[in-house]
This record gives sequence, C-alpha cells and structure tokens, in this order.
Amino acid sequence: LYLEILLKFHTASKAWLPELFFIFLFTLLHASLLYLLTSFIPEKFRIKTNILLMILFSTLFIAIDFIYAQFKVFYDPTTILAGTADLFTHFFHATYTLVFSHNGIRKLLLYFSPIVFYALFSKRIQQIDFLPKRRLFLSLIAITSYLSAYLFIQSQPLYARPYTTEYNYATAVEDFGLFTAMRLDLEHVQKNKNITFETIEETPTPAPVIEETIEEKEEIVYVENKLDIDFKKKKENANELERQLDDYVASLTPTLTNDFTGKFEDKNLILITAEAFSAELIDPTLTPTLYRLANKGIQFTDYYQPASAGTTGGEYEILFGSLPMNGGMALKNTQYFHNQMTIASLLSKKGYTGYAFHNNDYTFYDRNITHNNLGYSEGFMGYGNGMEEYVEDHWPQSDLEMFQGTFPLYSDEEKFNVYYMTVSGHNGYSIGENYLVEKHWDRVSELPYSDIVKGYIAANLDLEDALTWLVDALEEKGIADDTLIVLSADHFPYGLDDGDSLQESTYLSELYGYAVNNYLERDHNRLIMWSASLEKEEPMIINTPTFSLDILPTLANLFGCEWDSRLFIGRDIFSTAEPLVFNTGYDWKTNQGTYLSSTGLFYPNEGIEVDEAYVERMRTIVRNKMNYAQGIEDTDYFYHLFPNE
Repeated sequence: LYLEILLKFHTASKAWLPELFFIFLFTLLHASLLYLLTSFIPEKFRIKTNILLMILFSTLFIAIDFIYAQFKVFYDPTTILAGTADLFTHFFHATYTLVFSHNGIRKLLLYFSPIVFYALFSKRIQQIDFLPKRRLFLSLIAITSYLSAYLFIQSQPLYARPYTTEYNYATAVEDFGLFTAMRLDLEHVQKNKNITFETIEETPTPAPVIEETIEEKEEIVYVENKLDIDFKKKKENANELERQLDDYVASLTPTLTNDFTGKFEDKNLILITAEAFSAELIDPTLTPTLYRLANKGIQFTDYYQPASAGTTGGEYEILFGSLPMNGGMALKNTQYFHNQMTIASLLSKKGYTGYAFHNNDYTFYDRNITHNNLGYSEGFMGYGNGMEEYVEDHWPQSDLEMFQGTFPLYSDEEKFNVYYMTVSGHNGYSIGENYLVEKHWDRVSELPYSDIVKGYIAANLDLEDALTWLVDALEEKGIADDTLIVLSADHFPYGLDDGDSLQESTYLSELYGYAVNNYLERDHNRLIMWSASLEKEEPMIINTPTFSLDILPTLANLFGCEWDSRLFIGRDIFSTAEPLVFNTGYDWKTNQGTYLSSTGLFYPNEGIEVDEAYVERMRTIVRNKMNYAQGIEDTDYFYHLFPNE
C-alpha cells in the first residue's frame, strides 16, 4: 500500500478519490494473497523471501516512477524489460542524471527505506504460526476486498469502462494502482485473442471544410477506395482473431476517391518524424522556413499527435497508421510482420526508390531490424551503419548534417520516397548537456522564456536550419514542385518538465501559453504538408480535427496508391469520412466537440447540440477502432489478406 500511494503521489494527474479507495481494496487483495503464499515457506527462509520480494516490488515501482517522470507515460513491465538495455546503453548519461539528481535520490530513499527497516527489525517481529483458520481468514479478506472493489467500480460508469470495455493500462494505473493494472493487462492479453466488435452504422459526414477556390471542372466519377478482397474466402483458413478482423473490416463503408486523389502521383515524398517537435516552434521571425512550410502548404489548424509510447510509439502511429496498443513493443514487433500497408511498401509497388534515415544510433529501438522491414528499397541507415560518414559524434546529432549528407544519395532518382527520424530536438535542454543548445543559444537568449524553454527552442533550431537547407537544395535541383514534404512530431516535448504529473507541466504550459489540463491539450501539434507547387495555389486550410493516424491514408490517396480505406484506422482527410481523433486513453474529438474519459463527459463545440445517442455512437466507433488496432498488432493481419505480396 505504501508503494502504491507513493507512486500515486508522484504521478497523480487527477483527484485522489475514489481512486485511493480502489487502490486500498485491491492492495488488500494482492497483499493478502502474497502473505498467504509466503505462509507456506519454511520460517527460516520466510524473512529472506520477504526481503527479496520487497526489493523486487520496490524496484518495479521506482522504475515505473522514473520512466513516467522522463516520458510522461506509464510503460507496462514488458515494454520496460524490452527497453532497459536501450535506455542504459544509449542514454546512460540521461538515465544517470535522472536517477542521481536531488529528486531521484529522494525517490530512491523513499522507495527502499521500508526494506532497510524490515531487514533491521524483522527478527524482533514475532513470527505468526499460520494455522489453517488464519489462512482461511486471509482468503476471506482477499475475496471480500476484491468483490467490494469490483461491485463499487461496476456501479460507477466512469470507472467501470476503463476496468472493462475501455481498458487502458495507463488509465488503470491511475485509477486502480500498478498491481491491478498489471493483473488487468494479463487478463486482456487473453481476451484480445477473441476480440468482439460492436455493430454500428457509421454515417459519413460532409467533406472537410477547405478554404479554397476551385475552378469549374469536368464532372469526375468517384469510385470506392477498396481492394478486391474476398473476406468470405479469407475466413476459411483464418484463426478466430483473423475472422473477427475480417468481419469488422468487411462491415465498413469505403471512402470515395476525391479531387485530391493522385494529386502527387509519381512525385517525390520526404516524410519526417521530428523529435519532440511542437506547433509553438513555428514563428515567422525565428523559424521562417517552418512558418513557410506550415502556412504556404496544406494548413492543419486542429492537429494532434497522441503520446502513448514515447518516440517509438509516435513513429508507429505515423508509419503504420495505428495506435501502439502494446506500448513500446508495438513497433519492435513489426519486425516479424509483412508490412504491405506502409507508405514505403505502397510506393515501392509504384517503382519508387526508398531510403530510411536516422542520425542517432542505428540499433536503438531495434531500428536496424524494424526499419529495414518497412518497405524502403534501399533499407535503413543510422549512426553506426553509414550515417557516421555525414554526422559528427556529439549529442544530440545534427539534423542539418544528416540532411546535407544524405540528400545526394536520392536526389537524382527518378522517383524517391525518403523517411527521416530526427534527433536534434531530444530532451536535455541545458547548455552543458546539449551540443545544439550551446550552438544556437545566441539566437534564443533574448526570448521571454525560462532557460529550459529557450534551450528547447535552441535545440530545435537545428531542424529549422535543416529544413531551410533542404528546401533550398530542392529548389536548386529544380524538384521542389515535384516533392511533398510531410512533417509531424513523435510526441509533445515531454523533456521540458521534471514534475511528474500533467498539472505540474510548468514549462510545457509556458511554451504553450496556457495551462495543460488534459491529454488532448497536451498532444495538440501541427502537421506540415508542403510542396512548392502548393504555393502557386489558393491556401488549403483543414480546420477539422486530424491526427497522426490520418497521415498514412491521406498520403495513399495523394500519391494515387492502390489501397483500401477500410484497412486504415485514420481517414484520408480529403474524403467524406467523419473527422475523429482519439488516444489510447479513450479521449476523443470530432467536429462536434470533445469527450474526456477522465470526466466521462462530452463537451460540445460552441453552438453545437448533440444527444446522448451521438456520444454513445462515437464511443462505440472508438472502441471498435481500438480493438482493430489491437488485433492487427496481435496477428500478421495484412499477410493474412495478401499472402502472395
């Protein structure tokens, strides 16, 4: 109970009640069961066993605490174990600073002091003889506490949903405690083997509002964006989960082609996932190239990049058009899949030459494996397998140097498709620990911000310089009109704040210019889609909600790929598909308003009135999409659909 309360105290992002009541009851359950199990251990080994268990649990809790402080997300134990080697080998200095800072040492003492106390005084504590009736009493405590918690939760829809139909690991940690979240996670791993989709009629809405003057055109016949898939036949040799997914996809209505279908067919693509990028970096004076790209291309005024699993989660959203339901393991697990529906694979079918680049260590997050399985014809290059020829060895590595070094590799290709994962904006924003902050400090020193916010902006000025160089190079090469640059963040700048909880994001709120109160506010951002050819047209403004999962289907449409809109969780933003943004915590937003799972309330936009049926319908759609996201992670679904590709 002490460990649960300590973690709650360090990470709480909402009221403690009734969450503390749930944590207390569930802790009675888990502690009684553990106490019952250790009662069967011989007395001479019992104290040592208890100390060993206490060390194990304290280590687990403080790992969760430190990781949340660093990444502002609760990682499940599997993700932690999978990423520990990466964390200590590639970010040893950052990890060391986090753990052995003043705040880190305080946490170490708090989490481990009870173990020292128990070790010193355990022999003075009278050992209980575990008679059968005492074991029965422990069993009754466990059963009673579980039933009490379960019944109370079921009577409260706000908590019943995250416990059952809208389960999410991070929300479960907040609401019910770490041990309960781990137990629920194990339960849902089993349930996910047989996902159930709810039936609902998905009614299309009018096309997004685009402020553009379109000249009269000849009448165009629009057709459905779908592939010739015989789902009935596919189900004959499928497992139960694949059959569930087949039924769900087949039930969806495909979107239609539109005026933007094939707009960039046979043109070049440069897709950029920018480390810790934020909309607030865009400034006409300080970052004129970012400002140009954001305002002279397609303008996205209500864009979101859900932060669910750090950088690897953000990459997964952009590259696969899905949410990382298995946390940090989502992207790593794609190394075992046939990734036919990435933009790299789709454009490779059209004869594109493809490259994937990263200016940090090429093995981090297993990118040397996963990024060689995305469909880029020339594979992946990072620091350690080629990038070191172009980028100097300092921290963080320069985006400008990466762009300058790699541009000649693809710029003469007839059609190229390039992916960049940048690193210059990575956290650690003080002059002493960040080479790029020191390099660009003179450009930010007079800004009206705290030093850490200035440092964040300074680090990202290397991205500004890189884009300036890239645009100039494209124009000098004469291919700026024939190249589309697409840029999104991987996540919000979580490295700005040492404070753990959402409400303690002092520097993030300073950067944003408003207090951050929920995850959608935190994850707002700006998507860039720019080509020099767009500057010759009337501005296109997308003012409906969009998010990272919309990038892949939108690009498939713009580049005239053969694709099936039913297979993607996001939407082609130029289609008539209903605008919808959501995250792994079941918060969502449409053009009608915003739903926050933390309150269980829908907040309509000004002048909008909706009934409860609309809210329930959208909640069901989100649940179905989340189940689909989970399903395609748990099976090589696209290989099931296209085994011959």
